[in-house]
Amino acid sequence: MTFDLNREIERIITHLGDLSFEGKSILITGGSGFLGSWISNVLIQQNARVVCLDNHSSGRMENINPLLDCENFSFVHHDVSEPFGIEEKIDFVFHLASRASPFEFSEYPIDIIKANTYGTINALEIARRHGATFLFTSTSEVYGDARLLPTPETYNGNVNPIGIRGCYEEAKRLGESMCMAYVRQYNVNVRIARIFNTFGPRMRADGIYGRVIPRFIIQAHKNMPITVFGDGSQTRSFCYVTDQIEGLLRLALMDDAKGEIINIGNDQEIPILQLAKRIIQLMDSDSEVVFEGLPDGDPQRRRPDISKAWNLLRFKPRISLDEGLASTISYLTARGHDDIPCIAGF
Repeated sequence: MTFDLNREIERIITHLGDLSFEGKSILITGGSGFLGSWISNVLIQQNARVVCLDNHSSGRMENINPLLDCENFSFVHHDVSEPFGIEEKIDFVFHLASRASPFEFSEYPIDIIKANTYGTINALEIARRHGATFLFTSTSEVYGDARLLPTPETYNGNVNPIGIRGCYEEAKRLGESMCMAYVRQYNVNVRIARIFNTFGPRMRADGIYGRVIPRFIIQAHKNMPITVFGDGSQTRSFCYVTDQIEGLLRLALMDDAKGEIINIGNDQEIPILQLAKRIIQLMDSDSEVVFEGLPDGDPQRRRPDISKAWNLLRFKPRISLDEGLASTISYLTARGHDDIPCIAGF
């Protein structure tokens, strides 16, 4: 399956049906990142006005370069954790800005905390001043190493605040608390998405930014050993990016969603070792699996309860893991990546 961005964007818009941002102005923090750039593409296609704010700590200019010539798109280079203002009227604020790769947790913990605390307040202030709807992209990490599977939104979590993942887990949890404080004190129209593992084109495969699926794909593409942490029995539930974007946009446009917290992801669970073998098979690779030590605090299982997303948003994933992998493989292998070292811990 060859990756075609226009086809993927049109698929999202088709599945949204009558839901549209046409004529609306949207601020996206982290707008040149993996998810932010996809959202930007969809909104521009729907004839919305997009202000993309990013400092490129993990986002990339190449993700939004094709949009720079669009009359309805503007880019602001800024760190969301520092105060900022937007002069034009804003109807929606999507707060996506944050480093998110587990390998970044030990390298940039302060940046991660600041983006999800100071940055969240700064973005909430924009929403408060403009009377805008606010979408906060939280994470399954707020559940920690969950003891309740599939995990519903009512589960309060099993989190180690001083562990290596604490900078992300606890910052996102505090970000959620800030959102609810703005609902209660200022009546801001906030809704919170708890995102589970998402993958697809534009996900970075380089250095500390590389996540498990792009890392496995590049290793398999080079016929290098595929590095699995632990024994590979730990599970994740992977949602293809077009499904994730559809869910987020449905939540942003949902009526009467003030204060709602909704899991958005795929509830199909797969062990990491099985994922590695599946990618080897799909790519007809000569790679072998090698095992490395399990990182501290790595959750044993991840599987969302998405019944609330279906009941309130009529959202459910449409793209199978194999279909999403095929598109992601096409995108990543077409880029070459000869300069990317695929080693354990990257």
